Amino acid sequence: MNARVAAVLVVLLAVVGGGALLYYQQERSRSPANAGTLGQPLLKDLKVSEVASIRIVEPKATLTLQRKEEGWVIAERDGFPADLGKVRGFVLQALGLKVGQSEPIGDPDRARLNLDQSGTQVELDAADGKALAKLVVGRKYFRREVENPEKASADGRFVMLPADPKTVLIVSDPLGQASARSADWLDRRSFKVEKLRSLELRYPDGSRWRIERPADNAGWKLAGAGPGEKLDIARANSASYSLGLLELADVAPQDAKDTGLEHPTLINATTLDGVAYSIKVGKLEGENYYVRFPSSPYTVLVPKSKLEDTLKKRGDLLEKKAGSK
Repeated sequence: MNARVAAVLVVLLAVVGGGALLYYQQERSRSPANAGTLGQPLLKDLKVSEVASIRIVEPKATLTLQRKEEGWVIAERDGFPADLGKVRGFVLQALGLKVGQSEPIGDPDRARLNLDQSGTQVELDAADGKALAKLVVGRKYFRREVENPEKASADGRFVMLPADPKTVLIVSDPLGQASARSADWLDRRSFKVEKLRSLELRYPDGSRWRIERPADNAGWKLAGAGPGEKLDIARANSASYSLGLLELADVAPQDAKDTGLEHPTLINATTLDGVAYSIKVGKLEGENYYVRFPSSPYTVLVPKSKLEDTLKKRGDLLEKKAGSK
């Protein structure tokens, strides 16, 4: 290589190197178009005190939560009380959402991320019906690939503001409460019966049993026990104690049919304080019984597991004789 060729190569390397350095510096100094939105509140003008209604629409379900004088209720379940903690928590979640990532998006990606009509539409309204905030909640966001996205805990959620349908946003909150299922908004422990003095069951076929005790620390006695019949105290305790652990699975729609409540099993219970309850238990639907509590217009669904100890037949409350199965 002669001296002239070597000099030309040195100049070229300097030009190329200088250009690369200039490009690198330009890229570093260039701010992304969405830099101003990162870390900013997603729903900027939302005020918790103004929210009087929350409407959540999924492809096959709609749920409306409304603020009343007595608290928050579920409109689609005839005003059944909603869990105040869940409602308040959801509104505070919405208020605290911040933009973690923002990218342009087209129609194919909106469909893929469930940010079209296949997603969950959320609207928070004022008392006069004015929309305070609208949000489309799409697929879960994961930083890493997971085997089962439906069951895995998400790192966030893809969301979109209807006013800006050409931008997809990522928030760090997975927004699990954004659901149109009434079961997800109930106070599940809203009905329970504790400290019983007597418990009686009457079945549709006419059979029945009754257990009694004079005080909280006294043993149960089986009314009308025959010769050789001895009450299993542990099973009697389970039958009564279970009513204090009742949990709702859901509220049945007002037009629910074939509930079995026309010919129910009756649970008559009296507490040590003298309060009487008459609970109707209807048909078993899947894993839940249709149930109606006293002084309530609502038909609710109670898990089978919460009632099975109370609904035992009379013979199942007796101590088993030696050698019997």
